[in-house]
Formats: sequence, C-alpha cells, structure tokens
Amino acid sequence: MEFDTITAISTPVGEGAISIVRLSGEEAIAITNRLFQGKDLTKVDSHTLHYGKMMDPKTDTVLDEVIVSIMRAPKTFTCEDVVEINCHGGLVAVQRVLQLVLDEGVRLAEPGEFTKRAFLNGRIDLSQAEAVMDVIQSKTNEAMNVALGQLDGKLSQLIHKLRQELIETIAHVEVNIDYPEYDDVEEMSHEMMEEKTSYVKDEIEKLLQVAKQGKILREGIKTAIVGRPNVGKSSLMNSLVQEEKAIVTDIPGTTRDVIEEYVNVRGIPLQLIDTAGIRETEDIVEKIGVERSHKILQEADLVLFMLNYNEALLEDDRKIFDMLQDMNYIVIVNKTDLEQRLNMEEIQQLAKGQVLTTSLVHDEGVDQLEKALSDIFFQGNIMVENNMVVSNARHIQLLNQAQKTLEDARDALQMHLPLDMVQIDVTRTWELLGEIVGDTASESLIDQLFSQFCLGK
Repeated sequence: MEFDTITAISTPVGEGAISIVRLSGEEAIAITNRLFQGKDLTKVDSHTLHYGKMMDPKTDTVLDEVIVSIMRAPKTFTCEDVVEINCHGGLVAVQRVLQLVLDEGVRLAEPGEFTKRAFLNGRIDLSQAEAVMDVIQSKTNEAMNVALGQLDGKLSQLIHKLRQELIETIAHVEVNIDYPEYDDVEEMSHEMMEEKTSYVKDEIEKLLQVAKQGKILREGIKTAIVGRPNVGKSSLMNSLVQEEKAIVTDIPGTTRDVIEEYVNVRGIPLQLIDTAGIRETEDIVEKIGVERSHKILQEADLVLFMLNYNEALLEDDRKIFDMLQDMNYIVIVNKTDLEQRLNMEEIQQLAKGQVLTTSLVHDEGVDQLEKALSDIFFQGNIMVENNMVVSNARHIQLLNQAQKTLEDARDALQMHLPLDMVQIDVTRTWELLGEIVGDTASESLIDQLFSQFCLGK
C-alpha cells in the first residue's frame, strides 16, 4: 500500500535541547536530501545518523544545524522510508525546518497518521496502535507496564488465538452442512460445540475479571475531596500531591473553585479534585463554587469526605452523608491534634465506608489513607500477571458483548437448536473479537480512533 509523504513535529512544543521533524513516505529521503548540506542521504545505509545543515534552496541560507536519522522501509515504524530531522530545541528552529519541508510539497500529517500507517501497512494491529497512546499517557509504572504488554502484542496474540478457535468451529459446521457426504469429517455435535465455545468464554471472563483494574490504571480514579469549609481539604490535596497546589489559610471558604491534579498513590492514578467547601452561603462567588462541588461529587468515582475533629457535626455534614449513600467514599476526620468535639461513635454509625483520622499539620494519617485507597481498589496489591490486563474501554465493551453472544450460543445449545442457528452467535463473537485487533473494524471507527492521537505520532 502506497501513500503520499507526510511530515509533522514529533516533540512537544516549547524550549528544549532537541526538536524533531519526522517525515514518512516514498519521497521522504529524496526530499530531505534536497534540503540537506552534508552527505548524500540517498546513498547512506539505513538506520544511520548524519550531521549537516538544513538549507533554504531559494536563498541559499542555513536554517539550522541538524542531525538527520535515515531509516529505510520496511524496517521502520510505518513500514515506509522514515526521516527524523533533529533540530535545535525551541519554537523558531523547528518551525523553520518544518516549513522548509512543507514548501517541498510534503503534506502535514493528521493526528495519529504515522501510527495509522503502521496499522494499515500491517506492522501492528489496532489494539497495539491504541497502546501507543496508552504508553504516552501512562501516569504510573503499573499503567506503563500494562500499555507495554499490549504494545508488545500479548493481548493481540490471545485474541487471534480465540478467533482461530471460533473460525475452526464455524468451518467445521459449514463442512457438515454443505458436504454431508464426506465421511472422513467428524460430525460436529452440540457437546463438541459447547466444549469449544466454553474455552473461549472462559478466556474472555478471565480478561474481564481484571478489566476494572486495567481501566483504573489507564484512566485513573476521579477522586473528589469534599466537606465543609476549613476542614483541611486543600491541605490533604497538597499532602498527596506533595506540592503547594491549593492555597491553605485559616479563613473558611478560601477555595472558591475546583482544583484538579493527577497524583500517583501506590500505583493508583488519582484524578484528585479539591472542591469548594460545601455549606449554605450568601456569597455569590462562593455559592458558584459550592454548586460546582455538588456537580463534581455526582461524577466522582471516589469521595474523600473530610470532617473536623475540633467541631461538632452540623446539618451541612449530615446532608453530605445523605448524598454519599450509594457512592464509594472514605471519611477522613482531620485535625486530631486539636481538642475533640466530634462524636466519633456517631460518625462510625453514619459512615458505611471507612473512617480514618489525620492530623495534616503534623503529616499524620496520610500513609493509612494511601493504604486504604490501595485496599479498596486492588485489595492492597496490584496484580498485573504477564501484563495481560485489558485497560481500554472500547476493548472492555467489545469483550462484554462477545461474552453475551457466547452466552446466547450456550443457551441455544442447551435448547438443542440446530447448529446452523447457534453458529450465528458464534460468528458474531468472532466479529466482535476482530474489532479489538482491527480485522473487522469499520473505516470510520479506525479514522475516529486515530484522530484522538497527538500530532506527529
């Protein structure tokens, strides 16, 4: 499959030591060679680096000193000729080189187009292509390991194995139906089909059992810190982030807006959200903040509800308890270094979740909170066996659908319906698994997935 030559900046925008302009396509080396003063790039070996200068042919002026990487097809990321021009870091240098390449008729790449070409040229399948973005966006070591396992093809290999098992079953039924006179072909029975489909169903169930962990590792847990003003919400956020992200004062209502930050807590990525204190108020600005806090509370995966050890329970606190009835939450009683005025027995009765105590001014209780977070979601230990963890929401949805179609097939088998009718559900399962690796994915789906990639990848 041949495509035109594309280019894009493959490094983040901003100042740095190096910026890279990447080209991919049949004309990548020849076009770069016309702009490069140094060795003849059309004659150099593949996978070599060459020092030289990028020249503007119109003015015969030097635009930048560069090192050019030459990688010849098919042993490249895209399976095409690939050139990477290593410029000086900074906005001006890399933009000048990019514009020079564009002036030669090279097209600016679309988001994710380099990875899309790797997929279309058969170097990787769709699940591996999606893993490229997971590697880039990983926020913890565990998430990185899962993404690398998927990029390495572990999930793809299992999916291909399951699809092969299904297609052999489907073919066996087809032969029995179309060629009943073939005596040397064993007749497919209901028991044989149930045995073969049960194996696939069991493997899918194994993947789905750890899918919740995988989704958490990939996307993080949306965690809202709520409570009345001045209970220590901003102090808790600063303690977990280990940085002064939120303003901390003794004045109630200091936090008027939502503050968000990602934090890695024992391998769990938390999307930590410090909300405005929830209370009745006449202050217009504070009231807007409280309304936003209510909205965040409804959308959160986990709530850290903070109370003040030095204050008795108020009606505002009871209202928050009511809102948390059907949610995952941990009650944190802060300021235990002060005199006790909070009835802890009452808190234990109201709280269905865990109750922890902290004194953030003395940095006490944070370790227990981190352990509680780990215990809630991973029973205290993140198990990533052989990196075989499904973390992509699209994959999880397709696996759930595949599991459902196999259950329908099993029900049909138990009702002793004709095998050609059972085969409809088995074929649908084969198609759903194919969407994970891209074998049966539609062109519009592929375009949508790659449009979410960053430019230059």
